[in-house]
Amino acid sequence: MAADHDTSHDTRSVVARQKERFGGLQFGATFFGWLAAAGAGVLMTALLASLGAGIGLSARLNPDEVTGNAGTMGIVSAVVLLVVIFVAYLCGGYVAGRMARFNGAKQGLGVWLWAIIAAVVVAVLAAITGNQIDASRYLDGGPQIPVSPEALTANGIIASLAVLVVALIGAVLGGLSGMRFHRRVDRAV
Repeated sequence: MAADHDTSHDTRSVVARQKERFGGLQFGATFFGWLAAAGAGVLMTALLASLGAGIGLSARLNPDEVTGNAGTMGIVSAVVLLVVIFVAYLCGGYVAGRMARFNGAKQGLGVWLWAIIAAVVVAVLAAITGNQIDASRYLDGGPQIPVSPEALTANGIIASLAVLVVALIGAVLGGLSGMRFHRRVDRAV
């Protein structure tokens, strides 16, 4: 019985030394975790869009004849979007946590930070290019949203914050989950 205790103590000390030497935020692991999150998000969104289009085509729906409560459809769409973002960043955090082995929460945070960096780069590029491409002229004939600009801005800010928080929670939980695999391996030794 004493030998089992010594073995578990040795394993813990080895893992502690490994964590000290190889722990911390791993930029490569978090980058690939972000790529996994982005890819998972794109794939899930495409799947849901094709599912929605398939349902619309099979029911022979005419967009001009669709009726329903716009508020309810907006809430359902927002919830679906948040679920997709959560699952995508959970996947990305898991990839980073598995790759890095230690500090799963930090790896998840790193995945989220790569997403912020990518968003800032896109915003800067959009600011640099300016109005060279005026997409609004293609939207003049589209549906108009019956909401005041002030409410739309407030809703946009709330939606953006919700996306940021959900992505962060998903990435951190994914990172912890990915790291947990390595802890099970360490206990099995």
